[in-house]
This record gives sequence, C-alpha cells and structure tokens, in this order.
Amino acid sequence: MTPCLSLIAVISADGFISAGEGVPWSLPKDRDHFRAYTQGKWLLLGRKTYEEMLGWFSDHHPLVLSRDAKFLPFLGERVTGIQEALQRAGEAHQPELVVCGGAGGYEAAMPLAERLIITHVDHLLGGGVPFPHFSQQDWEPISRVAHVRDDFHEHGFAIVTYQRVHKYQDAA
Repeated sequence: MTPCLSLIAVISADGFISAGEGVPWSLPKDRDHFRAYTQGKWLLLGRKTYEEMLGWFSDHHPLVLSRDAKFLPFLGERVTGIQEALQRAGEAHQPELVVCGGAGGYEAAMPLAERLIITHVDHLLGGGVPFPHFSQQDWEPISRVAHVRDDFHEHGFAIVTYQRVHKYQDAA
C-alpha cells in the first residue's frame, strides 16, 4: 500500500513560506487546523523544520529528511528521500504521509503529491523561502474555509484543500 502524499503549508500572497526563520505569522485558527489535520499521522519534515517543531509532536510519527547518516532524531526516524519515507509509511499501513516542510522537502515531494492543504495568507512577505509553484490546471480546490483579520489574527487567510487532477491520455 502506498500512502497518499499530502503537503501542508502556510503561504504568503507572493508565494513564500517564511522570511528565513520560523513562521512569520500568528494565526491561531491555522495552528489549530494544522494540529487537527496532522493528529495521529506520520509527518515528513526537513531537519531544520523538525528541530523548529520539537515540542509540537504528540501522537505523530515524524520522518526526518537528512543525508547525514550520523543524525538520529530524538523522536521518529531519519530518511534520505521521499520514496524511502513513502515506503516506510506504507509498510506501517499508514493511509497518508503529510509533508510539513521545509522548502526542500516540499520541492522533492510536489511531483508525487496527491493533496495540498494550503493556508493562503493575505500578506506579502516580499521575499524569503518560496513554496514550489503549482499550476491551478493540475490542482482542483475541493474545500475552502476563509478567515478574516481580527484581534487574534494579524492577517486574513483561507485554508484551501486541493486534489491533484489526474489527466488520462488516450492510448493511441
């Protein structure tokens, strides 16, 4: 069984996931959404993202992308690539593997991804760490939940779930 590969990310209006370090927004409803969506799931993270998120993991099983054979995660397992992560998650009968960043992990996983869970933030970062470009013709939005700016959220945002549009070619 190969699990569904999903990417979950928060992206600025100009396509960036970070200005360089950490998460540049305070969006409590999005944090709650992230925790609810990833609850009990296997996660795939780059080493830097994993280290930034230590303390977030409760019932998750993190797989950490690292080429350093000496790196042993405090929690979870080290993997060297997307295929190895998918294989391990499949062997554990996981229905989904959720990629949580960083940029290198997203870039490597995008060609194999079946689902994107994107929080689009109404804010321009003007530069930083980009999320891989994805074409609207390849992805169909299947749900959208909008949140307006308020006393607890410095920016408005929308959480959109996209499903990859599988295009079948006729056998000629």
